[in-house]
Amino acid sequence: MTTCIPAGSGKLHYRVRDFKGQGCRKASWVSSVTFNGSTHKELSWSAGASKFLQIQRCNFSQYPINENSKSLRTVTVSSLRDDSTKFFDFAVIGSGVAGLRYALEVAKHGSVAVITKAEPHESNTNYAQGGVSAVLCPSDSVESHVQDTIVAGAYLCDEETVRVVCTEGPERIRELIAMGASFDHGEDGNLHLAREGGHSHHRIVHAADMTGREIERALLEAVLKDPNIFMFEHHLAIDLLTCQDGSDTVCLGVDTLNTETQEVIRFISKVTLLASGGAGQIYPTTTNPPVATGDGIAMAHRAQAVISNMEFVQFHPTALADEGLPAKPTKARENAFLITEAVRGDGGILYNLDMERFMPLYDERAELAPRDVVARGIDDQLKKRNEKYVLLDISHKPREKILSHFPNIAAECLKYGLDITRQPIPVVPAAHYMCGGVRAGLQGETNVRGLYVAGEVACTGLHGANRLASNSLLEALVFARRAVQPSIDHMKSSSLDSSASNWWSRPVVPVSLESNVINKILTMTREIRKEVQSIMWKYVGIVRSTTRLEAAEQKICDLEAKWEEYLFQLGWERTMVGLEACEMRNFFCCAKLVVSSALARHESRGLHYTIDFPHLEESKRLPTVIFPCSSVRTSWSSRQLHKQPIC
Repeated sequence: MTTCIPAGSGKLHYRVRDFKGQGCRKASWVSSVTFNGSTHKELSWSAGASKFLQIQRCNFSQYPINENSKSLRTVTVSSLRDDSTKFFDFAVIGSGVAGLRYALEVAKHGSVAVITKAEPHESNTNYAQGGVSAVLCPSDSVESHVQDTIVAGAYLCDEETVRVVCTEGPERIRELIAMGASFDHGEDGNLHLAREGGHSHHRIVHAADMTGREIERALLEAVLKDPNIFMFEHHLAIDLLTCQDGSDTVCLGVDTLNTETQEVIRFISKVTLLASGGAGQIYPTTTNPPVATGDGIAMAHRAQAVISNMEFVQFHPTALADEGLPAKPTKARENAFLITEAVRGDGGILYNLDMERFMPLYDERAELAPRDVVARGIDDQLKKRNEKYVLLDISHKPREKILSHFPNIAAECLKYGLDITRQPIPVVPAAHYMCGGVRAGLQGETNVRGLYVAGEVACTGLHGANRLASNSLLEALVFARRAVQPSIDHMKSSSLDSSASNWWSRPVVPVSLESNVINKILTMTREIRKEVQSIMWKYVGIVRSTTRLEAAEQKICDLEAKWEEYLFQLGWERTMVGLEACEMRNFFCCAKLVVSSALARHESRGLHYTIDFPHLEESKRLPTVIFPCSSVRTSWSSRQLHKQPIC
């Protein structure tokens, strides 16, 4: 079979890179392609994703590791056929804002499993401080929000997607408020709207500096009350269950590992929503929680979903630099503490350690420039001055205002002897958000039938080459809602029988391996994980070069081969699974997708800055698209665990 790009009616062309797992090949530019025998020179982001991609089929098998056994926690519901297989109308992977908002809507039409890797609240949503952007002020306009988004995205955004999100955003906010989410109000009784970098108006709805936590609280409260929604905590998604129906790939559920009981649980579903968040943990310094290991992006790639724009990794300019605190934390943080964009939006000023303001040297918008500009400015200062952090000062503002707007930040800094109402905050950039991900249409649909995506795992075209501050929660809300009706339609037109659960071989936990062998594998896996993180930070960070990207590509492939060989030597088998091995598998997959995409872009745009191509090139203003392809040398991180059956 040939690999075809889905056709549509718009005018967006694609940059394509075949991804072969073991090393990556040259990029190619596509301005016309053949689909079902006809040539289409005009390709639409939104319409295109609803067509299905033809991909060469392969017979794959794989293998990942074990974690220590923990106490039993299971959920028993009427839709279970046996302890290891569960049948639902809808399976939702992820418990952030996108997954929960979607679950609440589709639960009106069927049974829903919400599958979450840790505790339900442990998601990127919960760590989002700044807020949700939406046009709620009479002096603001949808057109202004659209233009701000497109400018921040370095003109790589899909305009139709941007307009949809900016137009529907206000109603999504009103729905949250109706569900019980509590946002800050001003003295006039109206919502207090903050302003952040890249925004021309005050349009950020927030709950102090803990907005994500408040939204997650309201949604979780509603989910736990819904009799049609069943929450499965501590279930790590291993691989999507897909089959081939002619030229179409179809998703029928997901295999998971209960990390408390070490049981493999299979979920068979008519519809699957992937809302598993990003991959910030592939970098050593990130604001993302430990669960953000790129599981969803990697699973979708292995399931033959189209991936897009993975080179655009957003580094938040201002994470708390522990080295600059008066009292150092006693142990290393699992994730960096975010200092929200809103601090700069409220008048915070960036200084180097000589208290010289530097952002006006880099952009006329100074501290209010988009994140990619601010992060590069800070990175340049640190390298030129050989310093480890810069200072963000908000202390010139009234104490009461600082404490009311940023209580969480003030409390965290005070733990280590820093009073932000009197002293500047030491900050450093940290990996924060993946603008790329699983390519989605306007209703969250992918090229895999029955698979929808929403939230950070998705690439909808909204963010382009750089996400505008506080547009992420907005996108999650809008696309979670837009995916509902097509999901319901698909569910009603689908039927599953109990035999479907036997179409795929089952993963197994490595009970046959002795504990000392497992410990050796875990030790090796943790060492390799740190090495991959170090490579990504050193070679695939804020400022890049072709030489360094090629070095990263080779080093990552070598590490993967080394790790795989080590596992097999110790008796690891192709069907074995475990928490840290599955995460490592996803680490490799996502890291290679980022590097491959970065090598394909021969210009500097938005978050991707390379010294070899330092300027924007209008002819290269195209999304990067990665289609999976077959290769006998493809590593197991890029292959599904099971052989793909015929539907």
